[in-house]
Amino acid sequence: MARTKIVLAGEGGQGVQSIAKILVEAGYEAGKEILYIPNFGVEQRGGVSVAFCQIADEKIGEPRFAKGDIIIALSDRAIQRCATYTSADSVVVYDSSVCATKPCVPCKDVIAVEANKIANEKLSARVFNIMILGVLLKATNVLKLDDIKNAMEIALGKKFDAKPELRELNYKALEMGMAMIDKVGV
Repeated sequence: MARTKIVLAGEGGQGVQSIAKILVEAGYEAGKEILYIPNFGVEQRGGVSVAFCQIADEKIGEPRFAKGDIIIALSDRAIQRCATYTSADSVVVYDSSVCATKPCVPCKDVIAVEANKIANEKLSARVFNIMILGVLLKATNVLKLDDIKNAMEIALGKKFDAKPELRELNYKALEMGMAMIDKVGV
């Protein structure tokens, strides 16, 4: 594997940075080389939040990248903001239950998921971001499910211990997210 370059973007409060932190923790625990650069405005809610992540088997020579392998956009403003990071080789995933527009960018593939709608209808709005993490895991195939679950235990273990039903809810959301798309393998 070379390196996988990931751009996650959404509105503040959607959990974009939480997804990125769990993702890079999973990569670290799996012995991968990882980089994570958060990018968000001064407002925690209401502004576009972007996370740039890289996962590789070998040293990553440059912290920034111009084009992503996979772009996850969770709002219309995120779609606009991420347009510059797409290329003919990128895969763009967007939540069609949140976004009013479909990304119209040069890329290899555009995949629509309805994570927000399904989270609200079948689980809880609070696990929407974990569903997106499942989508990302399946789309990239750079980490194993156990790596992600271990990282979730590190990030959310205290909450899981206080309310054990949260562990099951988050794991179910992760698996439902993985089931939303076919394997992409960017």
